Amino acid sequence: MRKFVFLCLGFICCSFTYAQKVAVLEYNGGGDWYGNPTALPNLVQFCNQNIRTKIDNEIGQVKPTDPALFSYAFIHMTGHGNVYFSEKGIENLRRYLLGGGFLHIDDNYGMYKYLLPQLKRLFPEKELQELPASHKLFQQPFNFSKGLPKIHEHDGKRPQALGIFDQNRLILLYTFESDLGDGWESPAVHGDPAEVREKALKMGANIIHYAFKN
Repeated sequence: MRKFVFLCLGFICCSFTYAQKVAVLEYNGGGDWYGNPTALPNLVQFCNQNIRTKIDNEIGQVKPTDPALFSYAFIHMTGHGNVYFSEKGIENLRRYLLGGGFLHIDDNYGMYKYLLPQLKRLFPEKELQELPASHKLFQQPFNFSKGLPKIHEHDGKRPQALGIFDQNRLILLYTFESDLGDGWESPAVHGDPAEVREKALKMGANIIHYAFKN
């Protein structure tokens, strides 16, 4: 299964030699999947300029059911509200992730109670695990010795990076109580100080780096 889907994907490679494509996941349920429109373009620009990636500047938009899902090396998902995946979407996402794809879900605030049942449908045999600060996601190319940074405050809770693994490879990352995507947005959107945006973008670059290298 893994070998077959790797051949189908074609986008997963061990270096940044070839252009990669990334996309935003358009999910059902009524949540604002389209939130933070400047976030991913800004992150792509930052990565191409600072960690020598060659990511296509054109950001894709893909549904879980779409065969085009397999054209993207990295899928980003965000929003505030309800999330729902159809059975076909669950099947397609599962094949994508087990075959070498990577999904980053950045909770823009309020996704948790809706998302968890869908993740249990996606991987009923797996549990979300919190990534320790020692995980390599926080070490390369930028060091975050304390783990996931806090970008925007909501409920006074600590930021958490939660993951689902397959054979020790992180295939799904859920960032909670951090709001990285808001930090990736253009300066005028939230008025974040430059150092806050830089911290968010560097953490995003680490996520991209891990997704492309593993």
